[in-house]
Amino acid sequence: MLAVKTLTNNLTTYRRTARLMGDKFEISVVGNDPLLADEQIDIAIHEINRVEKLLSAFSEDSSINHINRNAGIEPVKANAEIFRLIDRALQISELTHGAFDITYYAGTGYTGDDAALAENADVKIAPSPVMLTNYKLVVLDAVKQTVFLKERGMRIGFGANSKGYAADRAKYVLQMNGVSSGVINVGGDLLTWGLQPNLKPWTVAAADPEQRKQPFAHLNISNLAFATSVNAEKYASISNKKFVSVINAKKGFPVSEITSVSIVSPTAELADAMASPVINIGVNAGLYLINQLNQIACIIIDDQNRIYTSKDVNI
Repeated sequence: MLAVKTLTNNLTTYRRTARLMGDKFEISVVGNDPLLADEQIDIAIHEINRVEKLLSAFSEDSSINHINRNAGIEPVKANAEIFRLIDRALQISELTHGAFDITYYAGTGYTGDDAALAENADVKIAPSPVMLTNYKLVVLDAVKQTVFLKERGMRIGFGANSKGYAADRAKYVLQMNGVSSGVINVGGDLLTWGLQPNLKPWTVAAADPEQRKQPFAHLNISNLAFATSVNAEKYASISNKKFVSVINAKKGFPVSEITSVSIVSPTAELADAMASPVINIGVNAGLYLINQLNQIACIIIDDQNRIYTSKDVNI
């Protein structure tokens, strides 16, 4: 069912909330036809479900599962969409010096006869979990469109940016189906395009009324994505927002200096991927990193409630 509508100048915002990819998605489209809006939101939900299936590491026939099963064995040909997504993820890893990393460790990778062989003293000792969590061990061949994880036990997963990518894809299919304005809200992370029904730009508060009390509530985010990561080690009791348990990957202890980081960027995939790394590397390094990049900005709140913004952000 579509939510109650707000009518302005014959344009209306139609909203529907659904549980998708393990999170709350609220899809809003601006128009003047409730039946058409309902159909359009159905199309967006179908696309989000498609992305979830595409990026699943659990389905036996999934491409990600096939890549993971062949870690340390052989390269795997990936479809073009997954190959591009992995390529972009590795670029973000390089940009953040590994603070963002889609690789993780899932055991030795040995099963059956291989497990017995691994117990033999002549078998080379398997790399440590830390060594296997390294984006540099992912080898892409753009010509053959293959992905190779160099060590057994390595895995890749898209928990950090899959919902952002799904939101980007949902926005794309909505635009292709004639939706000139809307918002996709994924657990408080926002993706907007076009204008509100009153022809004013989307702001954080307009796109998500739950954030009206935030210091950045009136920030203009039209045609942009806005994603927030919170240091869940310190703020695990806060509800109704997306929390990421942030651990310093280099030193292995919780980071306490930053309360939250919000990223503004052209795509939800990028905003999703960049929010946690900035928490990980700290205020000064995070601001320095963001200020070197084009079309991306950040707002940082520390544990003293001090607000830091990258260049060109006015709140």
